[in-house]
Order: sequence, then C-alpha cells, then structure tokens
Amino acid sequence: MAAAVEIVSFGYLHDEPPAAHLTIDLREHFRDPHVSPELRHMTAHDVPVRTAVLSTPGVSGLVLATAAAVDAFAFGPSYGIVRIAVGCVGGRHRAPVFALALAELLGDAGHEAMVRHRDLDKDVVQR
Repeated sequence: MAAAVEIVSFGYLHDEPPAAHLTIDLREHFRDPHVSPELRHMTAHDVPVRTAVLSTPGVSGLVLATAAAVDAFAFGPSYGIVRIAVGCVGGRHRAPVFALALAELLGDAGHEAMVRHRDLDKDVVQR
C-alpha cells in the first residue's frame, strides 16, 4: 500500500526535533562532512557533500531500513501521513542528503514522498 510521507531534515543544534512517527539521529554513527574544511560551507545541494554522505558505510543500509519502516507504517490499520524526521548536528549535510535519498527510494516504490529541510539554509554551526 502506498503512503503519503513527509520527511523533514533538521539540525539538533538549531531547535528541538520535529514531531514524527520515526526520528533518525545521524549524529554519532556516521562521519560528518562538516569536519572537512572543503565541505564545511557546502550543503546537500552540492555533489561532493552528497557523495561523501552516501558513500559512508551504513548510510545506504539505513535508508533501506527506513524505507522498510515506512512500508510497515503504510500497512497499519490507521491512515494518514507518515512523518519521518532525520537529524544531524547542523542540518546542512547528513540529514538532508539522507532525506533526499529516502524520498527518491520511496517515490520509486510508489509512495508520495515530500521533503522539507528545516535548517539547510541556516548558517554553518561553529563548533
């Protein structure tokens, strides 16, 4: 069964996570492009950032697992939008790349996936 899916990428340092049925926290387990000076001021709109995130071991598997979770929600007894929140530290690199990859996979599977990047256009977090 196809579902309407809202995917929100965000940065934990900007505000509380948005309400969601499933929240994916990418902060601790996946390498942060922010640590590379050449990627720090780029965003998920830039190919080098997308390449760095998607080539990180485990990310593709987590995208697939999250898509499987969406399928499970879609087959539940209640109807409505399935909300997925994907967070990283600043919301400019890992979370938005993951959100876009998930939306593409879900769209290919027949779901109606919408992506909103809450913090993508905010200033680089200084840390």
